[in-house]
Amino acid sequence: MHSYVKTVFALSAAVFLSAALLASEHKEEGKHHWDYGQNGPVHWEEFSKTCGAGHAQSPINIIPGKTLSISHEYELHLDEDVHTTAEVIDNGHSIKVTPKVGGKLEFHGETFQLLQFHFHGKSEHTIDGKRYDLVVHMVHQNPLTQQLAVIAVFFEEGKNNPALDNIIGNIGRSIRMDPQDLLPSDTAHYYHYIGSLTTPPCTENVQWYLLKTPATASKDQIETFRKYYVDNERPVQEIFDRKIEAK
Repeated sequence: MHSYVKTVFALSAAVFLSAALLASEHKEEGKHHWDYGQNGPVHWEEFSKTCGAGHAQSPINIIPGKTLSISHEYELHLDEDVHTTAEVIDNGHSIKVTPKVGGKLEFHGETFQLLQFHFHGKSEHTIDGKRYDLVVHMVHQNPLTQQLAVIAVFFEEGKNNPALDNIIGNIGRSIRMDPQDLLPSDTAHYYHYIGSLTTPPCTENVQWYLLKTPATASKDQIETFRKYYVDNERPVQEIFDRKIEAK
């Protein structure tokens, strides 16, 4: 009986030690994972040197009067009209939607496929210092070169947006949707520049297209998104010698 008690005690101690080590590992992971608070943007170079040393970082402030006319080869051709299913998740940084089949965009003779899109509670890019109420970043990738291209759609308070209702009402579930429903009526006018991912690892050589015309979202929809994320935006970065094009 005495031996049995010793065995149980030893096993219990082992289980306790394993649990403590596991908790410690998770604590260490928490210490070394980027976020928008304690380990926010000013610390991101600790996770990726590019975030601090890069000279082509995003987001930026765009001053409309200081843009150039877009080069013909970089004119944007969008084809996001795809009826598909998509997974909606809260990934700890944003509300992210991953379609089973994505749309595409084309420029410079290259095709980029839609991988996913995600939301920020306020726009990361600013236009002449203005920050929009909400933004969706539609992330595309060239399957041959792996280069990324991102479409930014700004939202301002206005009419209710059914596409947003479908997303925010089904976090953690699968939905049926058409990515085109997120786009504003005018997609022919935009800003373009070469930047980076706006989160670590802050990878550069990302083609950014910011649609000039915002879509609309109701006050309730904006507030609902902000219950999840209201300050998940990176501050604007230095432009350095980059050119900003517009159409």
